[in-house]
Amino acid sequence: MDTDNQTWVKEFILLGLSSDWDTQVSLFVLFLIMYLVTVLGNFLIVLLIRLDSRLHTPMYFFLTNLSLVDVSYATSIVPQMLAHFLAEHKAIPFVSCAAQLFFSLGLGGIEFVLLAVMAYDRYVAVCDPLRYSVIMHGGLCTRLAITSWVSGSLNSLMQTIITFQLPMCANKYIDHISCEILAVVRLACVDTSSNEIAIMVSSIVLLMTPFCLVLLSYTQIISTILKIQSREGRKKAFHTCASHLTVVVLCYGMTIFTYIQPHSSPSILQEKLISVFYAILMPVLNPMIYSIRNKEVKGAWQKLLGQLSGLTSKLAT
Repeated sequence: MDTDNQTWVKEFILLGLSSDWDTQVSLFVLFLIMYLVTVLGNFLIVLLIRLDSRLHTPMYFFLTNLSLVDVSYATSIVPQMLAHFLAEHKAIPFVSCAAQLFFSLGLGGIEFVLLAVMAYDRYVAVCDPLRYSVIMHGGLCTRLAITSWVSGSLNSLMQTIITFQLPMCANKYIDHISCEILAVVRLACVDTSSNEIAIMVSSIVLLMTPFCLVLLSYTQIISTILKIQSREGRKKAFHTCASHLTVVVLCYGMTIFTYIQPHSSPSILQEKLISVFYAILMPVLNPMIYSIRNKEVKGAWQKLLGQLSGLTSKLAT
């Protein structure tokens, strides 16, 4: 196609989940409640870790990062989606769409690398507990966290630049809830096979590499747990990893299913539902999983609530 005849769009139209008004209002109320729960839940997790000195460990340092990523990821998508539920003209400017893709893709990548880092932390805790504090020192934890944020951000920056250099011509209707990379690439009026290959390669690097590290870590963890003689010891070791393992299974599963093979990806409706899962459900579930299945977090909650109750009683008298 002659570049002189190409029309570069200034805004996109997000088609969203439904065009029915009643459905959109219902989804607005539901997603608003879940978003507020996400922000509150993750904020409380971060606050609890900051206030309780018993939680000043590598595991909870990484959990703090994970909570910040969850809130940021939800914020990169949900407010825009809520606004569009109540808007007749569901437009998003070109620059805003590019920014949304950059932040959502970057934060998603950061989360996957963080989960691999947390798996390594659990591996050291279970397989080499006597040297845990020596290996997982503050400097290493900081470098691992920085690596997670930098790697996810650089991959997202590269993908965003490549994607938005594509000529969209007159195509401006994105059949998705947000400016998701595959949905945007579909708008291009040129051959996008090289872009799809780039997406697949970056997915392998940023998803499969951490996933393989998680598998390797848990293979060693399970092997170590099975060698523990006492039933109580095995149970304690398993509970050390249960919360993280639950999040790993939920987080990696559908992403690998969605992005590793763009040509045989799920239907557009399935892609939308998967995006809702990551933008709405995962950020809500993560603080619940780490609160319900973790004795240290539950103990910290009880201590904090007891202190608040005592303070309230003193103020009342």
